[in-house]
Amino acid sequence: MSNQTTLTEFLLLGFSDVRELQILHFVVFLMIYLVGLMGNLLIISAIALDHHLHTPMYFFLVNLSILDLGSISVTIPKSMVNSLMNTKIYSMAIKDRGNQMSIMELILL
Repeated sequence: MSNQTTLTEFLLLGFSDVRELQILHFVVFLMIYLVGLMGNLLIISAIALDHHLHTPMYFFLVNLSILDLGSISVTIPKSMVNSLMNTKIYSMAIKDRGNQMSIMELILL
């Protein structure tokens, strides 16, 4: 007999109940997201535009930047929405995972 337990959501206890701190959390994560987004896009564009950087090492660096774009574009916006919506439950439902996978596939293509 195997364990058939499935996890569909988990509870984040780090969010505050104070509205000002929730907005601060949103702004801080927005800044982190934008810095990560700009940094990765800068790496990708610099390597794509400079033909001297078309070597295997920079090819893998571009791939890492693309993967990082995908991972931060899935996790950080969800955290920001949870902060603004005053919810502490992070859903891992099938529809959410499907949306996350669609975003990752779109970014990786």
